[in-house]
Amino acid sequence: MTVPGRPTPPAVRLLTALLIATSIATAAVEALNWWVTPGGGWALFVRTGWALLRSLGFLILIYHVRKGRRSAAPLGLILAVTTIFGVARLVVPRTGYPALPGIAGFALVTVLCLTVVVLLYRSATLQEHLVRPPNRITVTKQGIEWLPAKSTRPPIPGWLLTARVASFTYAPLMIVASVIALGNVFSGEVGALPLVIVWFIAALTMSNLMVLIAIFLLRGHRWARWALGLLTVAVLALHLALCWLLLDLDGLVRDGGPLAAAALLCLWGLWRAPAKPLQPA
Repeated sequence: MTVPGRPTPPAVRLLTALLIATSIATAAVEALNWWVTPGGGWALFVRTGWALLRSLGFLILIYHVRKGRRSAAPLGLILAVTTIFGVARLVVPRTGYPALPGIAGFALVTVLCLTVVVLLYRSATLQEHLVRPPNRITVTKQGIEWLPAKSTRPPIPGWLLTARVASFTYAPLMIVASVIALGNVFSGEVGALPLVIVWFIAALTMSNLMVLIAIFLLRGHRWARWALGLLTVAVLALHLALCWLLLDLDGLVRDGGPLAAAALLCLWGLWRAPAKPLQPA
C-alpha cells in the first residue's frame, strides 16, 4: 500500500500559527474584560462564556485548513466577523468608556481576524490548497494507494458555502440571547418567561430547518435558496424584535448586531452565488 506524503505549504503553516494566536488572543481579551469589568452581571457572564466557546471555532478552522476543505474560507469569514462583533460588545460597557486594556485587546483581535480573512481570500497558495480533494484509499494496478479522490459532483459555489455557514450561526446566537433574557426572569420579570420560551424553541426549530435546507441548497435546488432567504428575514425580524422587547436597546445592539451581520452575509452569499443551479447528485 502506497501512502505518499502531502507536503504542507508554508502559507498553510503561517495561517495555522495565526489562527492559534487569534484563538489565544481572543480568549485572553475576553477573560481580561471579565476581570476588569465591575458588576457585569448575568448578561456579561453568558456573553463571555459564549465568546470563550466560540474562540474554539478557530481550532475547528485549523482542521479544515489543514485538510484543504473548501469550507475553510467561509468558516473563517464568519468566525472573523462574529468574533469582532463579540469582542466589541464585551469591551464596550453599559455606561462610561471602555477600559484601555479592552481597547488594545479589541484592536489586536481585529487585526488578527482581518489578517486571517485576507490570507484565506487573497493568498493564491491557500486558495489552491483549499480546493484539493481529500485523499482516499484507491485500488489501482499498482496495488492499494492513498490518492486524491475523484468527485463526480460539480464544485459547490463558494458563496453558497458562505450562506450555509452563516445560517448555522443563527441558532446559537438566538439561544445565547434567550439565556441572557432568562436572567431578567430570575430578577423578577416573570411575565417575560413565555417570550423567552418562544425564543428558545424558535432557535432550536430554526437549527433543524437550516440543516435540512442546507442539504438541498448545496445540491443546487433553487427553492432552497428562496427558503433560506425567507427564513433568514424571518429569523432576523423575530430576533431583533425580541432583543428590543426583552433586552432593551443595549441588548438590541449587543445581541442583535452579530446575528444581523451573519444574516447579511447569508443573503449576500445567496445573491452572489451563480444563478444556474447545480445538477442534483
